Formats: sequence, C-alpha cells, structure tokens
Amino acid sequence: MPPLRFIKSTTVFLIAIASLTSAAFAGDQRLTAREVITRIQQHVGVPWRSDTVDTFKAGNPDTPVTGIAVTMMATLDVLQRAAASGNNLIITHEPTFYDHLDKTDQLPEKENDQVLAAKRQFIEKHGLVIWRFHDHWHARNPDGIEAGMVHALGWEKFQDPHNQYLFAIPETTLEKLAAVIKRQLGIHVMRVVGVPDLRVTKIALAPGAAGFSRHAEALEMTAVQTLVIGEAHEWETVEYVADAVTEGKQKSLIILSHIPSEQAGMEECTRWLKTFLIEVAIQFVPASEPFWSPKP
Repeated sequence: MPPLRFIKSTTVFLIAIASLTSAAFAGDQRLTAREVITRIQQHVGVPWRSDTVDTFKAGNPDTPVTGIAVTMMATLDVLQRAAASGNNLIITHEPTFYDHLDKTDQLPEKENDQVLAAKRQFIEKHGLVIWRFHDHWHARNPDGIEAGMVHALGWEKFQDPHNQYLFAIPETTLEKLAAVIKRQLGIHVMRVVGVPDLRVTKIALAPGAAGFSRHAEALEMTAVQTLVIGEAHEWETVEYVADAVTEGKQKSLIILSHIPSEQAGMEECTRWLKTFLIEVAIQFVPASEPFWSPKP
C-alpha cells in the first residue's frame, strides 16, 4: 500500500492537471467576434440588410472574445477604457474613423493622418475588434435608441402609442423642460432655440442626426411645440425654427448634441445583449461628452 503522503500528493497533482486542462478547454470554447455578431443578427428581430454600415471596422473577426464593450461612439478614450477592463470586442453605434462609412477619403493625408494612425496603432496593439451596430438597432420596433432615451428620461407614460417619437407631457415652459432634460441626461452643454416661457405640452424626440426632412416633418405637426434632437446643420433645422419663432409660431428646438442624445440607447443595447449572450462579460462604456462652456 503506497504511503498516505504519496496518495495525497498524487491527488493534488491530478486535480491541478484537470483544472489546467479544463481552463484551456474553456479558453478554446470562447465565442469569436464573428460568432457574437451572428448571434446578434439572429436575435435583432428585423431582416438583416446587405447594404448596411453594421459591419466590422477593425480587427480580426475570428478573434476569441474576452469581453464586450458597448458604446455610443468608439473614441480613443472609450477604447482605452475598454481595453483596460479586459474587453476586446467593441460594439459601437457611430463611426470609428470620422466618416459615416469609416472611409478615410476626407482626410488629406488619408491613412498617414497622425490622429488616425495613432488610433489604429492602439487598436492593433491591444488586439481590439470593432463592429458597428447602427442601422438594425434603429430598425427595431421600438427603435432601440429611442427606447433607451425614453427610459432614461422617464417618458414612457407620455409616449404616443401610435408614434414612438411623440410625447404629450404635463404643461411646462420651454426653459423648465430644457433644464429637466439637461439634468436628467447629465448634459454639460445644451443649446435651445425659442422663447423661454413658451408653454409646452407636445414634444417630438429625434435622437442623433435624423436630418432636416425628419425634423421638418415633426415641426410641421401643429400640436408639436418642441423638437428635441441630437444635432443639425444650423442653416437647416436651426434657421427653420428661428424663423418660425420670429413669425410668432409656437415652435422651439432643444439640441442635446449627438452623444447625449443617443447614449442611453446603447446602454439599452447592453441590457438587451445580456439576455442572450451569457457566455461573455458585457460592459457599457459611455462616451464622454466632448463639449464644455467657459465660465462667465
């Protein structure tokens, strides 16, 4: 009969080997970035379009995923925080490389641009994979971004059951409404067009950069006094509302800026992803609002 000490040592050794083997096996079984996206496509609930910006923007899609960072915009700051937390798959709502299609044609130096090059180097150094989730998240019913913003604002009970972008609220002034939204979303810089004491009961919410056509469609609704947006060309929506105010019309505009206007929508996306991607850690990494105002 072998000594008891030998039996204990052998048992400990075998357990250690089994643990290492199990860990290695588990590592090999991690989802790849491509498999994660396939899972998203299967759960998104709308037909997947071939003509879309929802594609990989950087990295190897077959990379095993150590963690997922979900963000509204994959700024370098976001990438740094994501990598530091052990996440190597970045799911971003907006472009990564300064263009809607993530092309570098608008940069005079193209791929030699120093800012672009530094960002690409960071992505490569840390083995990051970046995938954009824009078109199909908006295409859901309800719109994923709109749903997250409505939740963040606490406007569910005011939402029109027939039009998710319209809200009937208890009467307030434009100034008070803007102040509540600013505080609720933690916005640093907000711009408002309109008379501060305008009485408001009907709002249209169009996050992001919906474009002048959609903005005008909302403003042309007689009952809508206030349009809340992310951003717009100032010679389009802003000038239109300014002229309406000058004409004595009961119209106003609240500009949140792009990131705050869609940030909560990607936090909503994080919650949604966690319902079916249970094999990997998922973290919401908010993009920092870039604007600030000098003190008077």
